[in-house]
Amino acid sequence: MIEIVGVKFRRNCKMYYFSPNGLQLKKGENIIVDTVRGNEFATVILDNKQVDEKEISGELKKVIRIATNEDKKQNEENQQIEKEATKFFKEQVKEFELDMKLISCEYIFDRSKLLFYFTAEDRIDFRNFVKVIAAQYKTRIELRQIGARDEVKMLGENGVCGRGLCCNSFLNEFEPVSIKMAKDQGLSLNPTKISGMCGKLMCCLKFEQNVYEDKLKSFPKVGQKVKTPDGEGTVLQIAVLQDKLKIKFNRPNEDIAYKTYDISEIEFKPKKNAEQNNNEE
Repeated sequence: MIEIVGVKFRRNCKMYYFSPNGLQLKKGENIIVDTVRGNEFATVILDNKQVDEKEISGELKKVIRIATNEDKKQNEENQQIEKEATKFFKEQVKEFELDMKLISCEYIFDRSKLLFYFTAEDRIDFRNFVKVIAAQYKTRIELRQIGARDEVKMLGENGVCGRGLCCNSFLNEFEPVSIKMAKDQGLSLNPTKISGMCGKLMCCLKFEQNVYEDKLKSFPKVGQKVKTPDGEGTVLQIAVLQDKLKIKFNRPNEDIAYKTYDISEIEFKPKKNAEQNNNEE
């Protein structure tokens, strides 16, 4: 077992594990931690805890100290400089007529670097632009171009559900999301209904996908012939969570009829997937 503490940085909802380094830390405390970028100001969001070493990948960085009043003052000053740098950056973007949009500005706690996160449609030559920024703030300047999902994660919005966006509130990592998930869950494939604020497929499609995949194993496929108490029909629609299927009948000399059945009322022959068919061949 190994002792860890969970911390969060100002602009990232992801929790990182650090070694408490002998300190007893409580949720909400401000601390200074050692990172690959140097010393950083962070907040404890998980008290000291013993976990299996297998849960930790790589070597744990250490908590240096509980933040002092001087540390907190420096952090506040850094935030004020970030605001000023944001304004100056935007003014220079107009001056140089660059086609880019500033998303966020971050001043490293030890003031060794000033980072600017931006979006742009194309690559931009900002060599002279960076020189002006560096001359103004007398520190190392780094510009990072980010994508649409990272932009929304940084800015934060409310989703179509009315709640704060998952990426900005609790998601640690972006996971792959596919249109197949929307199909499995019986959702409309209208892009405006399954896309998030970033214009990409909504992250929440991933949350229940395992449930849908497991349940769909016991269902026939859409378009498959099945036997019902009223005769043979074709699966038109599946309501996975309700265990219901909508069946279409097309009997000679009769109008097409539709009826909904419980999965327990349906008889069908499971279809083999393409991989199984290939193996058998």
